[in-house]
Amino acid sequence: MRFVYLGPEATFTEQALLTVPEAADGERVPARSVPEALDAVRGGDADAALVPLENSIGGAVPITLDELIAGVPLMIIREVVIPVEFVLGARAGTPLGAIRTVAAHPQASTQCRNWLRSHLPDAEVTDVLSNSAAAIAAAAGEFDAAICAPLGAARYELTVLADKIADHSHAVTRFALVTRPATPPAPTGDDLTSLALVIRHDQVGALLTVLTELSVRGINLTRIESRPTGEALGRYVFFLDCAGHVAETRFGEALQGLRRVCADVRFLGSYPRHRWAPGLDHPVPAPAGLSDDAFAASAAWVDRLRHGDY
Repeated sequence: MRFVYLGPEATFTEQALLTVPEAADGERVPARSVPEALDAVRGGDADAALVPLENSIGGAVPITLDELIAGVPLMIIREVVIPVEFVLGARAGTPLGAIRTVAAHPQASTQCRNWLRSHLPDAEVTDVLSNSAAAIAAAAGEFDAAICAPLGAARYELTVLADKIADHSHAVTRFALVTRPATPPAPTGDDLTSLALVIRHDQVGALLTVLTELSVRGINLTRIESRPTGEALGRYVFFLDCAGHVAETRFGEALQGLRRVCADVRFLGSYPRHRWAPGLDHPVPAPAGLSDDAFAASAAWVDRLRHGDY
């Protein structure tokens, strides 16, 4: 299989892609941007693309959300969550006390601000285009050191002078593995479904109506994000992550309800949830009477009534 990912090489996106077994054994090609990666899938030049969705510190990645709602539909088949653990790498034999210049992507230096202030207060930090570019520049001797991903330090043969230097030790980034539309992965019992909704702007309480369609069926909303549609001020598309799978009876009913009450609904995929933190080992159970089995049983009961089976 051919996988494309947001490049360049040796960044957190490639590190995340390497956790996907099929990608570890397949062809991996970096893309210059999220649109380029997704267009490679749409055009048939790649089987799948891995792109960032959100960071626990910086929030959602707007360009990814915008690209998923625009153009030919795509489908998320897997999420990958990895820790964002920055390291300080330098050429072999360079002591920490000799560091005077550091290359770093602006987001990386921002997330490591306190560590830099405490350990390298006099060092000059220069912005570069990516974590990988920082590692390459340090390996070439253009800078004394680089803030980069562990994969970048290893690939460009830098010695790690300090690891886990981010100010937020539990920071993670969530990625989406995206393909062309197909039958979703089979339900596992612990899945997420992503949707993009355009609500009716001439209807009072339209967003509440959307949330009610989920709530009355015991569907847990794990994330909601709004993005402007670009049509006019005040017009938004809402991105939802919900616990559940399109194959489940109650979730299917919820989708039917959303289709009725929304101006537009785009299905972005049902896929296994990535469990990455203590306390998230088990899915949140549905309230009594709102499990998928309960919905299936009630649907079967109504069907029997329709056929005279009382």
